[in-house]
Amino acid sequence: MTEQGLALLQRAATLADAAAPRSQEAESLRRLPDDLAKGLGSAGLLHLLTPAELGGHELHPAEFFAVVERLAQGDASLAWCSFIASTSAVFSAYLPRQSAHALFAGRPELACAGVVAPRGQARPEQRGGIDGHVVNGRWAWGSGTHHAELVFAGCQVQLPEGQPAQTIWVTLRREQVRLLDNWHSMGLQGSGSGEFEVNEAFVPSNLTANLMSAPWVQTPLYRFPVFGLLALSIAAVASGVARRSIDELLLLAGAKVPQGAARPLAQRAATQEALARAQAQWASARAYVDAAVAKAWAQAHSGQPIGLHTRAEARLAATHMVHTAAEVARRMFTLAGGSAVFASSPLQRCLRDAHVATQHMMVAEPTYELIGRVQLGLQVQAGQL
Repeated sequence: MTEQGLALLQRAATLADAAAPRSQEAESLRRLPDDLAKGLGSAGLLHLLTPAELGGHELHPAEFFAVVERLAQGDASLAWCSFIASTSAVFSAYLPRQSAHALFAGRPELACAGVVAPRGQARPEQRGGIDGHVVNGRWAWGSGTHHAELVFAGCQVQLPEGQPAQTIWVTLRREQVRLLDNWHSMGLQGSGSGEFEVNEAFVPSNLTANLMSAPWVQTPLYRFPVFGLLALSIAAVASGVARRSIDELLLLAGAKVPQGAARPLAQRAATQEALARAQAQWASARAYVDAAVAKAWAQAHSGQPIGLHTRAEARLAATHMVHTAAEVARRMFTLAGGSAVFASSPLQRCLRDAHVATQHMMVAEPTYELIGRVQLGLQVQAGQL
């Protein structure tokens, strides 16, 4: 790991340890407490993927994964908001270069959020001699928007009948966005991932971009597909949650004597076997992520676009990590017995957070079908790989 990566990992560890005892507070707020959200900016954990030219860290994907994973060991919602800000800021590499500098340069604590899914409508219009689009729509999974200054959103452009469909992503100021108080979830409760809506907001053309086009940054990180980075981000959160669940069970096992038993949980053969299997599951899935990322990174360094099969493998590794993490968290929760059902137990939170992560469209069950089609040489819509 580079010196920069190690420094960010240490900052992540410090903030994660501070956030861990406050998870119930974040859940009751249904968003991060203001000081923890500000702490992400102060620690430089909002721009892990922002181009170095703009003052961002432009981290190697493996280092990015490790930093988000460490945050998740303290609090999954904290990690989720960090990666949402970081992946949203990748948008800066697709904006016109001058606009990117005006918005991002010299602003390490600028908080961003966004939703890639094109759920909005953008109507071409000119105002005051400025070309742009008028945006309307409602987006789900607006994680981190409570503390964001800029919100990016996918839109379908409203064009005359007969013209080909066009998708753009727009830059919205926070005051143009109305947050809906409807984030009542099973897990990741502190991520503030409610819906948001926009009504007749004008966005100049120089604040819009197409994520399917080439970015102006010609470095290895920006040869990684945006959707692949998003999937790896979710996997990093899930991995950290799984690791936390194993660690919590290890702490509990030495002291807890199950009701009706004479020996501590740690002395039971079933506990010993389950822990060993969980460790192997987690470590194997983690190693697969490392291998897939290393393969993709090598191709990115070659100066060529990352191939379809390599992108598919990276997505498969991320998806496998997420679903393995959910299995591990469930097993650790079950092993803990009645102790785990209380709100004071981190194990019940790990269970909930890990299973909510499996529902994200980038790593949900249908992803296996997509990857299988690639492996079989069948036709696929590869734009979101």
